[in-house]
Amino acid sequence: MSTPLPAVMAGRTVLITADRRSDDLAEAFARRGATIQHAAAMSIVHHSDDERLVEDTRALLAAPPDLLVVTTGAGLKGWLAAADVAGIGEDLRRVLGTARILARGPKAKGALIAAGLPVEWVAASETTAEITEHLLAEGVTGTKVAVQHHGSGSDGLDEALGGAGAEVAPFVVYRWGPAPDPAAVTASVRAVAAGEISDVIFTSAPAVEAWWAAAESAGVTDEIVLRSHDTVLFAAVGPVTAAPLLAKGVTPLVPQRSRMGALVRAVLVHHGDGGSESDG
Repeated sequence: MSTPLPAVMAGRTVLITADRRSDDLAEAFARRGATIQHAAAMSIVHHSDDERLVEDTRALLAAPPDLLVVTTGAGLKGWLAAADVAGIGEDLRRVLGTARILARGPKAKGALIAAGLPVEWVAASETTAEITEHLLAEGVTGTKVAVQHHGSGSDGLDEALGGAGAEVAPFVVYRWGPAPDPAAVTASVRAVAAGEISDVIFTSAPAVEAWWAAAESAGVTDEIVLRSHDTVLFAAVGPVTAAPLLAKGVTPLVPQRSRMGALVRAVLVHHGDGGSESDG
């Protein structure tokens, strides 16, 4: 019989704002005694059957890239899956394998390795800004760069590389869509403002922006900022996600490593669970 986990979250109500992997987050906190509320601030719209993606992929096969930038593991997997459905998956893997490959963090690196694609360089900060700086310092004039984007777009990478003389081929495998239940999001911002929520968990910057927009529409942003300074813990998976919260006057808890497991662990430690952060 396993030993029960310490109920360090007993009496606390945790708001999960994520769409992807929300069940994993909810279970992790519920196992420690928390009550869970879920209000996905945004949805993820996959492009696995998008004709434009397949057309652009065929064009890439005809004119292979010199460099490949992969920003998300999920995006790479979705891209390869879409290529497999179109019958060009093996061709895509072969062509990508001839390029120099850069990854925006360990998750992207892991997906590349799993796909049998060699990784030359990984952004330690897990930001597009670091990739941009690295490539511009190296020089990209006359090179063709394929970029697999995450849901919120290029973050200025395409424009910076194009301005530096590169030919950029962007690939958007999924994008952020509207909240699946806008009424739930509105109810969640009001609940935080009213002090009915003790912990608010964010895993993406676009979700922060969308959730905050709902708070502005509801007229409760001032109350939320005050709660964040007193009774409500805001937690963000990494510095990119934390940035828009900081801009609003909310200082979130951020784990040392930008991982879901580390985020959960940081919150548990904050509330008195022993041990140190881990990727869990």
